[in-house]
Amino acid sequence: MLSISPHSHSRRSFITAGTLGIGSLALTDLLQARSLDPSVIRNKSVVLLFLGGGPPQHETFDPKMEATSDYRAMYGETQTSLPGVTFGSHFSGLAKHADKLAIVRCFSNGMTSHGPATAYMASGGNPTKANLGNLYARIAGTINPRTGIPNNVILGPRSAGADFVGNPDYTARLNPSNKLGATWGPFDPSGAGNLQSDMTLGIDSPRLDDRRTLLSRLDTLRRRLDNESILDGADQFTQQAFDVLLKGVARSFDLSEESPSILQQYDTREFQIPQSVFQKKPNKAGFENQTPIFLGRQMLLARRMVEAGCGFVTVTSTGWDLHGNRFGVDDGIPCLGGAVNKAVTAFIEDLDQRGMSDDVLLVITGEFGRTPRINNKAGRDHWGGICPLLLAGGGLNMGQVIGQSDKNGGKPISEAVTTAQLTSTILHTLVDPGEVRLLPQIPQAIQNTLSRADPIRQL
Repeated sequence: MLSISPHSHSRRSFITAGTLGIGSLALTDLLQARSLDPSVIRNKSVVLLFLGGGPPQHETFDPKMEATSDYRAMYGETQTSLPGVTFGSHFSGLAKHADKLAIVRCFSNGMTSHGPATAYMASGGNPTKANLGNLYARIAGTINPRTGIPNNVILGPRSAGADFVGNPDYTARLNPSNKLGATWGPFDPSGAGNLQSDMTLGIDSPRLDDRRTLLSRLDTLRRRLDNESILDGADQFTQQAFDVLLKGVARSFDLSEESPSILQQYDTREFQIPQSVFQKKPNKAGFENQTPIFLGRQMLLARRMVEAGCGFVTVTSTGWDLHGNRFGVDDGIPCLGGAVNKAVTAFIEDLDQRGMSDDVLLVITGEFGRTPRINNKAGRDHWGGICPLLLAGGGLNMGQVIGQSDKNGGKPISEAVTTAQLTSTILHTLVDPGEVRLLPQIPQAIQNTLSRADPIRQL
């Protein structure tokens, strides 16, 4: 709890009166932050949209309409802005931006079990078993010393909607126990069911229990301290920490600052699971918790986080286990695919309008793909031969299809893109491996991960 006394006379005494909790991070972490050489950390961010359950390659970005009806995309295809390249029909918005995308049709990890495959994809198979956001935080620090924003954040559906129950396994699987320890783990704003519980300033005074009063009082305090030149002699990180306290990390999660047009652009509430699905398959108790209606808000929060300086954001979308015993391809793709299409299209357009496209690498994938052949429940089963992979931005070479799958969409017939290559692409976007090698405090396992494979060559 941070308490403010009306008799405080310095920024330093104000700051040392308490802590600003950011997950497990205290304000002292910011005060003690050590600036890395700017050549180590690139001025980039990564947003990983993880489609938990295993998205189908056919109904997303490799329709295979020349195959027979039991293999090809169930809902047909839509032409993209790239000549001769099509997507599944529910991705028409993304199709218009294919010139800004890299569509990888030869990505494979060979795994078919949810838990191990998710942990493997999250970590990139690195020997510490920590997810890639944790690796980045271990190199760059747990918080951005300039803005106070956590450098590693995970946004599940609960971060955007408190009434979402959801499948907790996917968030947990994306942050497995690892050799680096919990210190470098992602900040999860949905922890304990409270969106901003770890990022809200608590004020021990009944006069400051209203947020507007709080902001006004802090603004007045800022002006008073500046006018009285009390800053003189304060060190850089003390000044930064005070600014963070005044500004509030929670501001990044305050969507009321967004315009109605932006909120509408990201709004995915129309993709609620229709009641007809429950009537058709009443044995699906609990799968209503896999609704994608909050995905738009998750992606908007992701944009706000990277805009505020967060280096690595993981966004989770659940429900993609499309066997047909819960969702099948027939009823899952219209709502799940539709939500991804709208949310990601909004994200790409929003970044472009803000001039941020080259500063943010978006990666969309899952733990594996689905069987080429549709089963007798209008679903597809687990498949490790091909996994959907889409990238956008980051200053990389976009507007291309990388690799090719066989006629039924089951395995690569070109050189496969590996998880190690994807990992290198992500990490090399965020940091300069050569400069990281000069940092003695970085564990050898991370150094080895940075150099074990080249980034995806075509990018």
